[in-house]
Amino acid sequence: MVVASSRVGLHRVLAPPGTLPQAAERLDDDPAITADEVRLRVERLNLDAASFRQLATKHSGDGAAVRREVLEIVATRGKMQNPVTGSGGMLIGVVDEVGPESPLGLRVGDRVASLVSLSLTPLRITDGLAGWDGGSEQVPAQGHAILFGRSIAAVLPDDLPGGLAMAVLDVCGAPALTARVVASYDVPTVAVIGGAGKSGSMSLAAARRAGAARTVGIVPVQHEADLLREAGLADVVALADARDPVALARAVEEALGKPADITVVCVDVPGCEHGAILATAEGGTVVFFSMATSFPAAALGAEGLAADVTMLIGNGYLPGHADYAMDLLRTVPAVRSLFEQRLHHEPVLKP
Repeated sequence: MVVASSRVGLHRVLAPPGTLPQAAERLDDDPAITADEVRLRVERLNLDAASFRQLATKHSGDGAAVRREVLEIVATRGKMQNPVTGSGGMLIGVVDEVGPESPLGLRVGDRVASLVSLSLTPLRITDGLAGWDGGSEQVPAQGHAILFGRSIAAVLPDDLPGGLAMAVLDVCGAPALTARVVASYDVPTVAVIGGAGKSGSMSLAAARRAGAARTVGIVPVQHEADLLREAGLADVVALADARDPVALARAVEEALGKPADITVVCVDVPGCEHGAILATAEGGTVVFFSMATSFPAAALGAEGLAADVTMLIGNGYLPGHADYAMDLLRTVPAVRSLFEQRLHHEPVLKP
């Protein structure tokens, strides 16, 4: 532990020089840690939804091909960062070694979830992902990962299965920011695009808890509409293709009687920016949580529509976001039920 270290991981950047780890093309995945780093023994990766969908679509649902590409990405880049979506995911693992100057408060043997993206986390896979069929976002894996001095990690709770806790922590920024935005309004109406998904279901629960006057969950298919209605997380459930701006805006207005004060985008497909803007009232707020979002399309679309809306990027971090999400899971049975159903019936995505 004699190498000069940077709390944000600059010393791990191999190329190009001067970039931060998330923007870097390659990271140093050496297992030897510096004084403020932590090394984890990897147990499982969770690919973010946009990245997994892109890979599964590219390979027409061929799990073996998806697995090979993930291995190639990690071997080439020293991290898991989908070159198309730019996104990664997160992981769970056991603390192997803690540098004496690490500020993270972790101890050897702690089982933790990383709360920073795999797109900036040095990672090496050693088992060839032999336990993964390439057909789901959660990836059993062996190897190691490195946390920096300014990384974030949460010790996994004893009362929840690891896969369930991981799924919740993967999207824990969404409900926390949704709650903050809702609380800044006087009883707003809220539309959640992708309301039956992981971040969507939690955002609906958070909006209701934070004082939303009325919520609508927008989903693309009848099966998801049935699940969301049964869960009771939204006051209204509506069917619409989020890539069709006019249809999406119409569905929100019919459900709420007007455009939404707050629209939360939680879908993992591109092309939903204009519909979300069109569905939001003047002076309202659009929160983009999807890594499939094109922010130029959002900015230029709002300009072209002369839409006076505030647009927020959900960056995945707010103080206390992990505890908030875990509390929603424990206290809102419908949220837990939806998560468990997704974990038990997660299909290979088709194009």
